[in-house]
Amino acid sequence: MSLEKLQQISEKVQAQFKDAIQEVKFAFGELTLSVSRERIVEIVSALKDEPYRFHQLIDICGADYPRRERRFDVVYHFLSLTQNIRLRLKVQTDETVPVPSIRSVYPNADWYERETFDMYGVLFSGHPDLRRLLTDYGFEGHPLRKDFPMTGHVEVRYDEEQKRVVYEPVKLVQEYRKFDFLSPWEGAQYVLPGDEKVTK
Repeated sequence: MSLEKLQQISEKVQAQFKDAIQEVKFAFGELTLSVSRERIVEIVSALKDEPYRFHQLIDICGADYPRRERRFDVVYHFLSLTQNIRLRLKVQTDETVPVPSIRSVYPNADWYERETFDMYGVLFSGHPDLRRLLTDYGFEGHPLRKDFPMTGHVEVRYDEEQKRVVYEPVKLVQEYRKFDFLSPWEGAQYVLPGDEKVTK
């Protein structure tokens, strides 16, 4: 991947969308542009056409920074097969302000946006079917948020007596394990469970 190509693309995009580009970052041979949430559809539409030719949307994902005012990054990954380069776009939002859907430009954004909504609770305006994708429809919360409890809120199981799926509060059936953080090469300084049966 040519850093020179990425530099040229960065300059073109900044010239075309001056006020919409908030940050430009080169790291690990990749270009990341932080862009205005309100203009995301306009920007990705331009990136799909000449001279950029990013015809393939690879992924949309999220990142949660709970201490920030706009806690979520929505991250878009694009690939230009003709130029053999990748591009990453980021927009910031919060729990209530929706990000415009890019489904009209890249139809495969449909399920990526649903997944981001399901995992982080990020809303996408203009999406025709924004519902959960990976969790159950009755699921509470969004599992990839930093403030989501480690064990979740409820657990789901099939109840043989009721012949249906039931939701129950999470029960921890085993005690928390103790970690001694000893080196596995040196071995523990005590008898491990099961080792008491071994005779020397």
